[in-house]
Amino acid sequence: MPPGAAKSTYTSVLFPGYFLANHPGASIIAASHTTELSERWGRRVRNLIIEHGTTLGLALQADSQAAGRWQLQSGGEYLAAGVGQAILGFRADLGIIDDPVRSRDDAASETIRRGIWDWFSTDLKTRLKPGGRLVIISTRFHEDDLVGHVLAASEKDDKWETLILPAIAEDNDPLGRTSGDFLWDDDPAYEYGAFLRREHATQSPWNWASLYQQRPAPETGDYFKAEWLKPYEKIPPLSTLRTYAGSDYAVTSKGGDYTVHIVVGLDPDGKLYLLDLWRKQVSADQWVESMLDLANLWKPISWAEEVGQIRAAVGPLIERRIMERKIPLFRQQFPTRGDKSVRAQAIRGHMALNSLYVPMKASWYPAFQQELLTFPAGKHDDMVDALGLIGQMLVTMQVGERRKTEKKGFDPARDAYRAFKDHGELDSWLSNNDNFESDDYASIKTL
Repeated sequence: MPPGAAKSTYTSVLFPGYFLANHPGASIIAASHTTELSERWGRRVRNLIIEHGTTLGLALQADSQAAGRWQLQSGGEYLAAGVGQAILGFRADLGIIDDPVRSRDDAASETIRRGIWDWFSTDLKTRLKPGGRLVIISTRFHEDDLVGHVLAASEKDDKWETLILPAIAEDNDPLGRTSGDFLWDDDPAYEYGAFLRREHATQSPWNWASLYQQRPAPETGDYFKAEWLKPYEKIPPLSTLRTYAGSDYAVTSKGGDYTVHIVVGLDPDGKLYLLDLWRKQVSADQWVESMLDLANLWKPISWAEEVGQIRAAVGPLIERRIMERKIPLFRQQFPTRGDKSVRAQAIRGHMALNSLYVPMKASWYPAFQQELLTFPAGKHDDMVDALGLIGQMLVTMQVGERRKTEKKGFDPARDAYRAFKDHGELDSWLSNNDNFESDDYASIKTL
């Protein structure tokens, strides 16, 4: 969860009392990045038990008042410890780790990260009783942090239940939020949604992706480099761009792969702008409609797709819906050759020389950035595959045209409006797309 989302209140303060009320004889080890912080949580738990002991059915031992270690009359115990501190002579039914990393500087230190993992593996886990439980709550500073290690290990042995609540909801949100909704935006008293909006406007894309969206990415990737991603806030005038698109298709609606549609624009100087991105795990009938919605909106000159079993399976559906919706769409097929790194080489070369201009404030950007910078070792590569198809189409793509501002009667807003044709669809898209902010089109709706 992002900073300020009350994860410590829920897990380090309220949960231990609940757990002990249901398991009166159990023992708890609670750890944070410093002993001082963990003892602060211990003091709050102890005080809650004192205040609500009758309700919880718990009572402290008369001689047990220390904040960092206390006992219950039922035999339950609580020990507060700092991450890295030796834990001897204490066995626990429950271990809680609350923010094991103190700062971004610590997270950036490979030595400190390795020390935290060694402590977790050799000190904390070995202190658990058979059948013991572990809870880790954290923001994500680094992909190689404790949570990253645990998730990697869980794929082989241990089983963990992972709950990710990003500041801005993404697809398949565990709270049922619509994609783009802010966390706790329905609480006017706490005003957390307003706080997140201010942070989104002022935090660097790097901080926002890692701390708020829980998508840490390396500072520079092995295949794609972070410095190749150049930010833009306003889309250049559409009349100066030539638009193209590409898709990586997936067949199943629930599984490991996403269907991804990417729309790009090439300006008169050969700069490539990432204009729009759609990514979901849905059935073919749904992603075909979204593909055609984007085609109707952006009017791409060509749409790249891969030759293969998936295209063969859904090709008739795409063609039928194109005819039924009367949307002109030229689809260009590219053969599957070599591994994914080879297929992405063309777009990689272009980005190395000319960069890729990206909307870093878009809700989908953290996932896009993480996938590129962790490629080819990352968990997902669907967006890279779609971008790779754009790269294969580069040799046939034409740069945009410069605006003739001296043209009599030139009106950029009217010119942009004509590029869309369908006024009703334009209104709908402008109201839902957080990526369309160019001053040239600010007055489109008044036409």
